[in-house]
Amino acid sequence: MAETIRQVPEPTRPDAPRETPGGARTALLLCGVLAALLYVVTTVLAGMQWEGYSSTSQTISELFAIGAPSRPLVVVLFLVHDVLVIAFALGVWASAGRRRALRVTAGMLIGIGLIGLVATPFFPIHLRGVEGTLTDTMHAALTAVLVLLIVLAIGFAAGAFGKGFLLYSLVTLVTLVVFGALAGMQGPLMAANEPTPWLGVFERINVGGYLLWLLVLAVALWRPSMGARRPGVNAGQREP
Repeated sequence: MAETIRQVPEPTRPDAPRETPGGARTALLLCGVLAALLYVVTTVLAGMQWEGYSSTSQTISELFAIGAPSRPLVVVLFLVHDVLVIAFALGVWASAGRRRALRVTAGMLIGIGLIGLVATPFFPIHLRGVEGTLTDTMHAALTAVLVLLIVLAIGFAAGAFGKGFLLYSLVTLVTLVVFGALAGMQGPLMAANEPTPWLGVFERINVGGYLLWLLVLAVALWRPSMGARRPGVNAGQREP
């Protein structure tokens, strides 16, 4: 005769994510993937709109510079990107459990999204050859803060998923430092309206490293969420 086996629920692990109704946490984590993909698509489409634009020697900021033909498209899509980053940050927070470092990472990501919501529409740079104003100065300052928040976000999350993710995060940080320095060395040339060979490449490697890290973080947090949905032995399951 079949007998009902009652199981005592296992204690919740300190790092266990909090489940939210209707898979809301999973949807928020998916926003991280969408944010990264949208950013890449935006830069490609914007470059196609601007005849003569060079992804090799020109920066992404120039795509939404004052007077740039691609500015209307980039502003709209980048604002959507920033909203998705903030939504992803909420998913990171909901997945953190008692891991304080991940909650700090979520806070840094919220800051990244908020800076984007302010800098993109209100503080663009001018096109090359046009004298800079307050918007150019504010853009540079906000970009510096943005880079700091990205480095902090990666640094705090580095130890959250074991040695593999730690090593990957460290490689990402080294990439950001090296190619950020290479791009920074060409900053004065851009300000002087001089040729900036490879500036676009250096910057895109930097941005690409950060976006790829977002994707990896989203997957790392998503996998436990998907695992929690796998069928298993539940309370009230019958054994023969």
